[in-house]
Amino acid sequence: MGDMTNSDFYSKNQRNEANHAGEFGCTLQELRSLMELRGTEAVVKIKETYGETEGLCRHLKTSPTEGLAGTAADLEKRKLIFGKNFIPPKKPKTFLQLVWEALQDVTLIILEIAAIISLGLSFYQPPGEGNEGCGTATGGAEDEGEAEAGWIEGAAILLSVICVVLVTAFNDWSKEKQFRGLQSRIEQEQKFTVVRGGQVIQIPVAEIVVGDIAQVKYGDLLPADGIFIQGNDLKIDESSLTGESDQVRKSVDKDPMLLSGTHVMEGSGRMLVTAVGVNSQTGIIFTLLGAGGEEEEKKDKKAKQQDGAAAMEMQPLKSAEGGEGDDKDKKKSNMHKKEKSVLQGKLTKLAVQIGKAGLVMSAITVIILVLYFAIDTFVVNKKQWLPECTPVYVQYFVKFFIIGVTVLVVAVPEGLPLAVTISLAYSVKKMMKDNNLVRHLDACETMGNATAICSDKTGTLTTNRMTVVQAYVGDVHYKEIPDPDSVPAKTLDLLVNAIAINSAYTTKILPPEKEGGLPRQVGNKTECGLLGFVLDLKQDYEPVRNLIPEEKLYKVYTFNSVRKSMSTVIKMPDGSFRMYSKGASEIVLKKCSRILNAAGEPRIFRPRDRDEMVKKVIEPMACDGLRTICVAFRDFNSSPEPDWDNENDILSDLTCICVVGIEDPVRPEVPEAIRKCQRAGITVRMVTGDNINTARAIAIKCGIIHPGEDFLCLEGKEFNRRIRNEKGEIEQERIDKIWPKLRVLARSSPTDKHTLVKGIIDSTQVEQRQVVAVTGDGTNDGPALKKADVGFAMGIAGTDVAKEASDIILTDDNFSSIVKAVMWGRNVYDSISKFLQFQLTVNIVAVIVAFTGACITQDSPLKAVQMLWVNLIMDTFASLALATEPPTEALLLRKPYGRNKPLISRTMMKNILGHAVYQLTLIFTLLFVGEKMFKIDSGRNAPLHSPPSEHYTIIFNTFVMMQLFNEINARKIHGERNVFDGIFRNPIFCTIVLGTFTIQIVIVQFGGKPFSCSPLQLDQWMWCVFIGLGELVWGQVIATIPTSRLKFLKEAGRLTEKEEVPEEELNEDVEEIDHAERELRRGQILWFRGLNRIQTQIEVVNTFKSGTSFQGALRRQSSVTSQTQDVTNISSPSHVSLSNALSSPTSTSAAAAGHPRREGIP
Repeated sequence: MGDMTNSDFYSKNQRNEANHAGEFGCTLQELRSLMELRGTEAVVKIKETYGETEGLCRHLKTSPTEGLAGTAADLEKRKLIFGKNFIPPKKPKTFLQLVWEALQDVTLIILEIAAIISLGLSFYQPPGEGNEGCGTATGGAEDEGEAEAGWIEGAAILLSVICVVLVTAFNDWSKEKQFRGLQSRIEQEQKFTVVRGGQVIQIPVAEIVVGDIAQVKYGDLLPADGIFIQGNDLKIDESSLTGESDQVRKSVDKDPMLLSGTHVMEGSGRMLVTAVGVNSQTGIIFTLLGAGGEEEEKKDKKAKQQDGAAAMEMQPLKSAEGGEGDDKDKKKSNMHKKEKSVLQGKLTKLAVQIGKAGLVMSAITVIILVLYFAIDTFVVNKKQWLPECTPVYVQYFVKFFIIGVTVLVVAVPEGLPLAVTISLAYSVKKMMKDNNLVRHLDACETMGNATAICSDKTGTLTTNRMTVVQAYVGDVHYKEIPDPDSVPAKTLDLLVNAIAINSAYTTKILPPEKEGGLPRQVGNKTECGLLGFVLDLKQDYEPVRNLIPEEKLYKVYTFNSVRKSMSTVIKMPDGSFRMYSKGASEIVLKKCSRILNAAGEPRIFRPRDRDEMVKKVIEPMACDGLRTICVAFRDFNSSPEPDWDNENDILSDLTCICVVGIEDPVRPEVPEAIRKCQRAGITVRMVTGDNINTARAIAIKCGIIHPGEDFLCLEGKEFNRRIRNEKGEIEQERIDKIWPKLRVLARSSPTDKHTLVKGIIDSTQVEQRQVVAVTGDGTNDGPALKKADVGFAMGIAGTDVAKEASDIILTDDNFSSIVKAVMWGRNVYDSISKFLQFQLTVNIVAVIVAFTGACITQDSPLKAVQMLWVNLIMDTFASLALATEPPTEALLLRKPYGRNKPLISRTMMKNILGHAVYQLTLIFTLLFVGEKMFKIDSGRNAPLHSPPSEHYTIIFNTFVMMQLFNEINARKIHGERNVFDGIFRNPIFCTIVLGTFTIQIVIVQFGGKPFSCSPLQLDQWMWCVFIGLGELVWGQVIATIPTSRLKFLKEAGRLTEKEEVPEEELNEDVEEIDHAERELRRGQILWFRGLNRIQTQIEVVNTFKSGTSFQGALRRQSSVTSQTQDVTNISSPSHVSLSNALSSPTSTSAAAAGHPRREGIP
């Protein structure tokens, strides 16, 4: 977005304006300055300059009722002069930038240095060449050709470093590309309703042009700036631009300015679009950010680098239209304020532990080698250190150093983050096919741990096709749609008017798309059900609406979650007023004092009658799972005109016309999906705005509750009464008494939903912290969606606000897609475990072999280049092979793992150690008696630069063969016997195993000096493969040992409770250790980066170095710095970052470590 600063934009448009200023009555600049005004200023300015909004419409050559003509030429011209509704995104990182980032890896830097020193020394011919006085240094008669080949090892290390870097960079690049693809897909899907040529149509947001008449309604996110020209009760949440949380009332005569990126919270209406894309208020902020970001980057190249920019790049939804943006905070906080998920927390911790162990091992290796050499040369053989021998000795030391680095390289599992990334990216791609559009990568994995799902009823569990099936009209309860003749004419007329006028005019019933299909319901589904009822009564609502168009409605009280009803006032021909009302029956009936009888005349309706009606009509309807809606009206005199703002007086003394029962059938696939969830240990709860009887009936049909079970069904009021103390404050202990048994929460408000979700998440009743998923579609579900661990928004019925707050969008609005998400989430977890089981076996074996080999024979049996190849197949390829296993239904047969379940279970630990024992035994056998078995020369104690031996080649080859077959073993982590089960369902796995085998043959036979390999005979190859195959047999032996007997095995990689710091202690304005996506990068950086970030707090670094316990360090630190800093622990104790509390006085507390939450979505 920074690539098009305002100045370029103007220079481009200046000449256009000059040509076209005559065509439209106002220039881009005029409109831009107009949009910067607010409230009455703006009204005055419009009046003075254009004479009312109609004047402005004429200037912009559009009609307030018909909209633009919509001809291609006109639209193009408008785009040319006033710009497109598109904010150019920030340029993606180039491949070279990604390569440069990959090179920052500490391990690789150490390797590069080692390789360069090695290269330099090999070209340096010491003057005292062949000087016998240098002891063992030149032992072994080298021929000239061999001495020339000394550079090969250094070159080979460099080459393999380049390979690793390219693979990493390519991964990052494809990830970024995928991400942008996802983003553009979401953007194309986002449509908005405009009027063109008198027709109401939906167009992609990017197609909106200046002069369009757009229809705005409850739940929209405004895609462009505009002026409100007609509508009712419009309330806007402008907090994303102004930071003010109060809703702003918009009206034509007081404050008509509508700004892009703000949310419509109530009401509906039409706006004239006056600024789009970079010229809209949000666009201007984004443009400033782009330009500002670049200047800042020059100023401080440190961690701030990505802040301004990543904000744009990492925000999946709506960024191209410039979604939210509080420009003050934008600079400060990255938008994607995302905590690491459970899995990443566990992985980071594990990677750090392994990395530290590796570092210690490699240091010891180097020290032992150097000491051994020094003692052997100078003490035992009593050699003098002669100046001319120095280069020779240095060359030995470099060789030792390279061996040490090799040990480190193999020890550090840099494949871990890669495996997570691949696994998540693969899952996300596949989940698209299962109707899950994942907006935050880690949501997919969190979903596998879900223990509770709080679902909406309407549209998620039900089909959201409302049809009226019962009615109570004229004192008769009809069990099916009544015959129009049996309803009194007066009542019928009132009913048709009440339904046609008192519903959004955007709601319609259209003829079916295909022959024989159901009529299409457009707009609010409940209103569609009522309009369908009018059509079933052989009446038509269109003529009524044509007679009283939307502009003529006198006053509208729109539906919201507090009112639970909607009313519309019209002016009658005689000057009096009539108000039509509809809403939840128990709420509207309380306000009725009359009811139309069998003759269509009003009769008195007393509370006593109402109670009887509730018993006889409403409850039976509700028990059939119907939603009951009451339709009523009231007449007012023309003078004095009623005080329309006094809602309580207006909405009383109504006359009831009828009560209808609307059915919303349960989706056929839902009961089965809910059964799967319950079998998988996930509790499904239904949270709905419907009345309790309807909710209970539907819950029974879905299988959420089974008759005879011990469960709770509560109404919102009762729920609130039970969870609040005398002062009206919510108490966690009280919620803890309720939630475990609660299955249905009816007549609930959005706050109840949020309270329930928060209560379940914060509960300490059960030993596992609950992981809660929530589904929502309305604007009011936003808070609950944000609070939940995973928020699902409805792709079809969902409002923009809900989608904005969610993690996963269900493109088919179907509950059974959630079950698919659970399956994929568990699969991610298992894939990572499979990879870990494999990776750690390799690491343990390689490190021990390199370490002992180096200590006993002064030379690692596995050379640096061979280690790097092992590292490549083991890390990159294996992560690809094992992370792309498709999920199976069997995943849903176990309980969720929970947050403190270790990554490496006892069974896995048994497998890892068991296979390590097998491999080490064979490798050491080959190392020490291999030459006798194969009758070949021993490769031990070979001098520097000696040619590769068959002996060591056999060891290397056997090692790789064992890994290949162990990769097949690693496919199962729960101790299953059949490791080949479903292997052909994963073509990637088969390809990689065969591919690795082929390359191994090439390396051994033709690798020569660079790979330190000497070609092998066929019988030697057969032995290598045979020993490898032994892995599979050994795997069966291990599977026979019962894990329960091996009590001594420790689990690893768990997040313990102690590390979860309470929320209050945390300060949100900490810059993340790693930007949203980058944290998926190689494990070892994490720790180094953790250290770098805290350069200023030297004390903490010292505590790191002294290696005292983290918690102790934290406590000491917090006491030292509590006056100026907040101590923050971001999701994993291996990163401690201290942030100045001064940076933001208003910072709210971030979520506690180990509770993945979504922050930073306004």
